[in-house]
Amino acid sequence: MILLGIDDTDVLGSKGTNQLARAIVQSLADRYACVRIVRHQLLDDPRVPYTSKNGSASIALEPRGDVDFTDLIDTCRRVMREWFVEGSDPGLCVDVNGAADSVSAFGHRCQQHVVTQQDARELAAAHGFHLEGLGGTEGGVIGALAAVGLAATGNDGRIVQLGEWDDNLCGLQPCSVLQHRGVDVREIASGADIRHGTIDLGKRLRPNVRASRSILFVRRNADANQQGMYQAIKLP
Repeated sequence: MILLGIDDTDVLGSKGTNQLARAIVQSLADRYACVRIVRHQLLDDPRVPYTSKNGSASIALEPRGDVDFTDLIDTCRRVMREWFVEGSDPGLCVDVNGAADSVSAFGHRCQQHVVTQQDARELAAAHGFHLEGLGGTEGGVIGALAAVGLAATGNDGRIVQLGEWDDNLCGLQPCSVLQHRGVDVREIASGADIRHGTIDLGKRLRPNVRASRSILFVRRNADANQQGMYQAIKLP
């Protein structure tokens, strides 16, 4: 599996990072199958410049054949430049060697502390990762590297695209429909797996990555007249 990271691609009123990630996946679809696109929450702090809530995105891909990293990077770079909006500071990271523990530790540090571009660039160079800025201050290299590190843990983030399924599930859905898409449903209070019942997804399906699986956390409906009904919980 190949991991990509992107960050800081937008300004207020422009298309966001999640949509850019989908565009990259579409541009690579003939050569790579999408495993998942995941949003990772980084430090929400006024000292960190960001548009809304400081999230970056990872893209996990499975090659359909031989891997040409030069072509992969060129395609990502082209799409990101096409989407570039003046005032944004996009960064791209491609894990070409397999994420190291220190890169995952860097991702966790970005969720708790302010870090610098120099920190990101030095770490990426030490492990042979492709890391580059594609406009503006190039500050997005920080979140791009963090996204790859967090994705490598298999235990962080909220899924915005699962495989190649359409993002069309919303409202009330039988548990079996989620299971068919490879999503495990888990009650947050007890940790119990839920295999039957109806889940209120709200606006859209947004499971989390936990132990390298797609997990939708839910809360049991407290109304005794609605047994077997659960409400999806949105976690970072």
